[in-house]
Order: sequence, then C-alpha cells, then structure tokens
Amino acid sequence: MITARESLFINTPKIDKVTFLGYADAKAADDPFKAAFEVAALCAKEGYTVVNGAGPGIMKAATLGAHSAGGRAIGITFYPHDIPLFEGRDESNNVEELIVEKNYLERTLKLLEVGQIFIIFNGGTGTISEFGMAWGLARLYFGHHKPLILYGDFWQEIIFAFTKGMYIRSEERQVFKIVNTPKQAIDAIDEFKKGVLDNKNDHNHVNPIFEI
Repeated sequence: MITARESLFINTPKIDKVTFLGYADAKAADDPFKAAFEVAALCAKEGYTVVNGAGPGIMKAATLGAHSAGGRAIGITFYPHDIPLFEGRDESNNVEELIVEKNYLERTLKLLEVGQIFIIFNGGTGTISEFGMAWGLARLYFGHHKPLILYGDFWQEIIFAFTKGMYIRSEERQVFKIVNTPKQAIDAIDEFKKGVLDNKNDHNHVNPIFEI
C-alpha cells in the first residue's frame, strides 16, 4: 500500500505547479539563466505556479520570469548551520510563499513533492542529486510518475553515457523529454498533461508518456 508521503510523488490530472532545478551560480547574462527566465514566463502565462529552491541562479531566474508574466512562485529552502558550500536562501528571490525545511534532504524531497513536473537545467552536483532522485522516483512510479523535462541539448550526451555505461531500464528512458527552447518546454508540459488525462480515462499506466 502506498503511504500518504509516497502519494505525493505520484502525479494527478491536476497539473498546476512546475519545479525548476538548476545551477545556483548562474548569472543574469548566462544562457541557462535566460532560458529559465523565459520558460518560467511562459509557464506563468499558462497559469502554472513556479516552484524553486528559493536561492540564486536558476532559482531566482524562475521567480523573475514568473513575475514578469504576472505569475507567482513558491520557494523551498532550509537554513543550514554547518554547510558552508550550500548557497542557501537568496533574499532577492522574492517568492510569494516560502516553505522552510529542516535539512537539505527534506528540502529536495519537498521540491519533488510540490511540483508535478520538473524542468531541469544545467547545474552542478546539487542539480545532479535532484535529477537522480526525480529520475529514480519516476521509474518507481512509472505510468503515474512525475515527468522530467531536461533543458538543453547537452543532456543527449549525458543520457547516452548513462545508457551505454550503466544498467538503465527501458522505462527509465521513457519518463523524460529533452528540449532546447522555451516553447518546446511548454509543448512538453502540454503533451504530458494530455497523457495524464488519457491515462485517467483509459486506466492505462503502461504506455510511456515521453521518449527521447
């Protein structure tokens, strides 16, 4: 039986929150920052709430993009006492709602709980850990999973390396889509929403929603 906590990692037909994950050190002039801003603006125009880690970089870009289109953002953070390399809360990332967790792991889980779709940009080891957890959960709950939208063509090489060098199951390659433009990201969300509704109507949790 699925627990109440586990049910938060399963998707529902109501898609209204999109979680943005990516490089905390991205600057306003960097391409990933600009891309996150544009994608978030389009998400806001479509009525989605943007979710991010309440820090700088891609997280701040997502909030700014949402605000530029009249949208809102939810930030999820924690206040560390002994993790000097964690970027922490960026007070200039002015989210409408701030959720404070106890530690880094709970923060990551909350980011994956609150959003129904994850858009993952270029980043460092923090982004890698978030990507890995999101990907693993999507495989575990395959068919009623929360999908991943991987932003940037560099993901092709990364996924190729995983599939060549590791034991990646077929369903694990069917829970994400790689996109290269803001419009493609929105189209991927729309495609997923249609897949969720089709699955709800058909009770079919076998056919993949996304493929490379």
